[in-house]
Amino acid sequence: MYRIVQECAVAAATEDPRFPRVTPEEVDDLRIEISVLTPLLPVRPEDVMVGVHGLMIRKGANRGLLLPQVAVEQGWDRQTFLSQVCVKAGLPPDAWKEEAELYSFTAEVFGE
Repeated sequence: MYRIVQECAVAAATEDPRFPRVTPEEVDDLRIEISVLTPLLPVRPEDVMVGVHGLMIRKGANRGLLLPQVAVEQGWDRQTFLSQVCVKAGLPPDAWKEEAELYSFTAEVFGE
């Protein structure tokens, strides 16, 4: 697991197209948080528990995943969480109501 954590940390800092690359001057200010996910399980929208479950949606070639802590940090309710995982996947916000596959998971979160 330590190898994949190293690889993902480097990729997050240098290859994520959503953000500029981390510069050497920023390294000392970084805070590292690791989320170890449980296996994905199919879930019905009404069974999603904000603050407990993370979500992954899949519809066609589109996929999106949000960690459990994201909904809490953003102050989202269940419907907003469902809508935002759709947006993350590049889908319309209400795609979770249609024929999309919805999965939940939990996460063990730790950091420095």
